[in-house]
Amino acid sequence: MRTYLIIALRNLLQARRRSLLLTSALALVTALLILLLSVSAGFNQTLIRNTTALMSGHVNVGGFFKNKVTDAWPMINDVAKIRKIVEENTPGLDFIIDRDRAWAKVISERQSMFVSPSGIDIQDESQLPEVIRLAKQSEYLEGGSDQVLGNLANLAKPRQALIFVAQAKRLGVDVGDYLTITASTGAGRTNTVDVTVAAIAKDFGFMSNWNLFLPKADIHDLYQTTDDASSVVMIYLKDPDQAEKVMGHLRGVFEKEGYILMDHQPAPFFFKFETVAGEDWTGQKLDLTIWSDEISFMSWISQALDVISFSLIGILMIIIAIGIMNSMWISVRERTREIGTVRAIGMTRFRVLKMFMTEALLLGFVATCLGTLLGTLSALGIDAAQWQIPSEAVRAILMSDVLHMPVSAAQMIHVIWIFTLITGLSALWPAFRASRLQPVTAIHHAG
Repeated sequence: MRTYLIIALRNLLQARRRSLLLTSALALVTALLILLLSVSAGFNQTLIRNTTALMSGHVNVGGFFKNKVTDAWPMINDVAKIRKIVEENTPGLDFIIDRDRAWAKVISERQSMFVSPSGIDIQDESQLPEVIRLAKQSEYLEGGSDQVLGNLANLAKPRQALIFVAQAKRLGVDVGDYLTITASTGAGRTNTVDVTVAAIAKDFGFMSNWNLFLPKADIHDLYQTTDDASSVVMIYLKDPDQAEKVMGHLRGVFEKEGYILMDHQPAPFFFKFETVAGEDWTGQKLDLTIWSDEISFMSWISQALDVISFSLIGILMIIIAIGIMNSMWISVRERTREIGTVRAIGMTRFRVLKMFMTEALLLGFVATCLGTLLGTLSALGIDAAQWQIPSEAVRAILMSDVLHMPVSAAQMIHVIWIFTLITGLSALWPAFRASRLQPVTAIHHAG
């Protein structure tokens, strides 16, 4: 094998201009793929981090309560008992919290909008304070200062609210202003609570358009519910990849405990109101979901990024493959007499094939390694620099105001392996034709 590598290296160096052109093209395509994959990976990491902080655990035990057939309230009773069952029966459990969910109208002096308030105990929240970043006043108020106002710790007090920049702009409010939140209770009456804006956080793309955080007591006052009622028990695992398996296990546990469960529907809870309201039952049913179910309405973004990335790379690889094939045809033509000579002195067709394939694979391996290194260094540099995303639309899609571009070793190895293989396959037909040349004909070839 060493002999073949030496021959391949010498042949590539002999045609150095052609080799350099192909190496550069293949390296740039490889670097581009690494960058696109890192953007996709960064989006997925941001999506999981933000989702599991803002609106979902890795596994969720939620449900609906119906006083009458047409009701659909996102509430469950006996939360303390449900939490105990979860604690005793969840393999790989890290921690759990419970939150209240609501659907309400928030009204300011200037404007109103519908939101989905979440009732939280800020002292129990470990992920939310790590993810939430408070905004400067200038980000939501024209002529505002660069000072960050408000404090998340204020959510430990009743009648406080955490809202986001887009909501503050629409409602025309600042930290310290009052908001009125109104909703229908389970008894069919409309109730309101007045809250103070405790803090205004940076947006998280689509997810921050309707999310709003209040102390649990405020949600209980709004819906006139008891302290043992809540909406969802959020389960956080040491290994998030086990979420689906854990959900299946817990479904069996709750069924044995006598709870009635809804059929699994991979959708967020607010997509299920109409379905639940149309079902002929009353009382309580539990609904178990995983984090990806709660953001299924956003899966198109990840799919679109992957489609765009692989479509672009696919087109470029076709062009590169044609270039490699043409280069190999030229190499075969230039070395026809050489091929005839080595065949005449006893080299088999398989060894001729192996010689040309080694040359192509060596070219592909070196080029993809260089491209992977270039792409990785570029991605890590951009990630470390915390580049600000100037476009508001792009920030909404990527759910971040900075470009996050992680690169994994597995990702790098896969790219090198796949692109080297594609390079070899592109050279297979010319190499096969070279191995089929007749020695006499090849030796007397002119040109």
